[in-house]
Amino acid sequence: MSKFFYGIEDLFVNHLFAPYDFFRFTHSWWGANSINWIFFVIGFIAMIYWMKQLKIFNDNGEEDKTISSHSYL
Repeated sequence: MSKFFYGIEDLFVNHLFAPYDFFRFTHSWWGANSINWIFFVIGFIAMIYWMKQLKIFNDNGEEDKTISSHSYL
């Protein structure tokens, strides 16, 4: 069973996260964190879009806001 977990470790450390090793050795903070900032901007744009969609449905009155809207409540 330990070989299974060592295989998962090898997959992530040596293969999937290998491109991040390039950013580890850059000497600027902005260079090392550029991927994180790109993901942050994409996530922020997605959140704004999601909030706008929720507002559209809320303004149309399409959402069921009763307390017993689900059978398990």
